[in-house]
Amino acid sequence: MDAIRTDSLTKAFGTLVAVDGLTLRVVEGEIFGLVGPDGAGKTTTMRLLATIMDPTSGDAWVAGHHTVREARAVSDEIGYMSQRFGLYPDLTVAENIAFYADIYGVPREGREQRVEGLLAFSNLTPFKKRLAGNLSGGMKQKLGLACALIHTPKVLFLDEPTNGVDPSSRRDFWRILYQLLQQRVTIFVSTAYLDEAERANRIALMDHGKLLAVGTPDDVKKLMRGSILEIRASEPRRATTALRQQLGGASVGLFGDRVHVVTADAAAARSQAERILAGTGLKLDSLRIIEPSLEDVFVSVLGEKKGAPSSDLC
Repeated sequence: MDAIRTDSLTKAFGTLVAVDGLTLRVVEGEIFGLVGPDGAGKTTTMRLLATIMDPTSGDAWVAGHHTVREARAVSDEIGYMSQRFGLYPDLTVAENIAFYADIYGVPREGREQRVEGLLAFSNLTPFKKRLAGNLSGGMKQKLGLACALIHTPKVLFLDEPTNGVDPSSRRDFWRILYQLLQQRVTIFVSTAYLDEAERANRIALMDHGKLLAVGTPDDVKKLMRGSILEIRASEPRRATTALRQQLGGASVGLFGDRVHVVTADAAAARSQAERILAGTGLKLDSLRIIEPSLEDVFVSVLGEKKGAPSSDLC
């Protein structure tokens, strides 16, 4: 059964088309990742699916209900955690959860056990009397998740939930999400962290409101054409500039302290890269062929398919 389905879903703000003909399906009980840079249309997509705004055209169904004609029914079935979740800093952790329980109309009978269960689930029990305003960024995200789960939603929408959170807290947050899958909760999460997106069952690459590709992380990686040379050299920025200027027929990008060269002829590119770096006086520490990351694929697909129809691998 599809937990989420969209058909040519579109949202325009004047001449700006934030979501452009989005057609996809999300299967019940999976983590589905929506991946793209700022301005890709991720948040607008999330708000359309969560019934916060109506589409300009097209349709969407969540948990079997139409997001416009049955908006109230959708709201009852979902949890939604925005980028700036509405926690109340002057309330304690337990009081925030209780407040959202009131908003969602959670019955009093069994509520205390539900709250205690969520506190334990999110590792917040030792902090239940702490003011939300005094929590760390990672703990605030866990509290936001607990509040979104208080009414036991079928579909959980998370809009860049780990943005600005330290790596350790990001790992903890994803461990909690995996536990939710055991309860058959469908999780629709947007992220700009491509390494994080690899944790999802399936992903969609999105840019300027359009889908570029949909599939499992491994399926999407197969869209990568050519080989990737990973180069480690002294002064990687200078190395990147030199390779871009002199290495013909290849795409060159800087990834932290490494340079990635995407090429159809790895042997020739390797020889040329060694010659170019030697000529610029840069020390070559290592040069090897590597498997593509989602970041490599996104850059490659973005370059190839901008303005073209999406490639659906699902």
